[in-house]
Amino acid sequence: MHPPKAVRRHVWIAAALSSGCATHGPCVEGTLPSDHPRVYVAGFVMSPPVIDGRLGEACWQAAPWTADFVDIEGSKKASPRYRTRARMCWDNTHFYVAADMEEPHLWGTLLQRDEIIYRDNDFEIFIDPDGDRTAYDEYEINVLGTEMDLRMSHPYRDGGTFDLAWDFQGVQSGVAVVGTINDPSDRDEGWTVEVAIPWASMADTAGVRCPPRGGDTWWVNFSRVQWPIEAVAGRYIKPENAREDNWVWSPQDAIDMHRPEYWGLVQFAAEPPGHDVFVAPADADVRAQLRAIKSADERFMSRNGRPPKTMAELDGLWTPNPELPAPAIEHGPDGRVIVQKDGEQTWIIDGTGRIRAF
Repeated sequence: MHPPKAVRRHVWIAAALSSGCATHGPCVEGTLPSDHPRVYVAGFVMSPPVIDGRLGEACWQAAPWTADFVDIEGSKKASPRYRTRARMCWDNTHFYVAADMEEPHLWGTLLQRDEIIYRDNDFEIFIDPDGDRTAYDEYEINVLGTEMDLRMSHPYRDGGTFDLAWDFQGVQSGVAVVGTINDPSDRDEGWTVEVAIPWASMADTAGVRCPPRGGDTWWVNFSRVQWPIEAVAGRYIKPENAREDNWVWSPQDAIDMHRPEYWGLVQFAAEPPGHDVFVAPADADVRAQLRAIKSADERFMSRNGRPPKTMAELDGLWTPNPELPAPAIEHGPDGRVIVQKDGEQTWIIDGTGRIRAF
């Protein structure tokens, strides 16, 4: 059973945003593929932060910042106008996330939980504990502290659906601002967010140990949605037909946050925050090949209106890793699957895009 739902939200007016230096990520022990998503080491805390949006606790001061967020399409687009970065830590009960966002125009309109929060400027968290691309979770919050959360069956491009009635049971959040919300008469500095997500809220579909143990890795990403607002007659207006920017921690190479195979990889350290060595997972190379195969499969289907019958039909659409056995497309009673061997382990991608290892 889930613990009783006890959502707490705080909005504070703070004197200053927390300070810190952007990093390009932790040192890596081992080798990661050249296309590997961003990585982070989250330290274990004995004294958890107070969830009020203000990042002054020792655990946050010790935790490194992520690399600055980039456009969702990566190097295809210009760098974001305003800086965004995040910190993470954990204990036996919660996963803690903090974000720091430069913002000259603090603006928000939505006040009811589970409204479509990305219609405002917002901060978003995506979590797929086992990296299988199914039953993953999304959380959003705006500057007013209004929250939305949902669970996805699998990505939209694979026919996925969302459950907006689902909640992170017991989630806590806090927002602090430097400036005045919805007041165009001054120039603001930004806002900070803290979120504490109970492990118990994800345990039913995690597919891995939940809570994790030191050394475990989960697939996680963050997004910031930013709208081009205008000041009209003393208030902020979102222009009709406006298009938003999407700034993310680990780029997706497409305007689509629902590509879990491109999310960042968070490693949970048994040591306190500040431990900065990320140990490359043993499956990093095979997952990189699965990403490439999945992308090639989608391009083939887009061009030909049908899935490929053999791997030979994907020639020229991806580059195989010569260190791995050749993959194959197999047809069985459960439909078409792409099979990738990795030593004694077998990986498959099924028709819904789900990745599994046997």
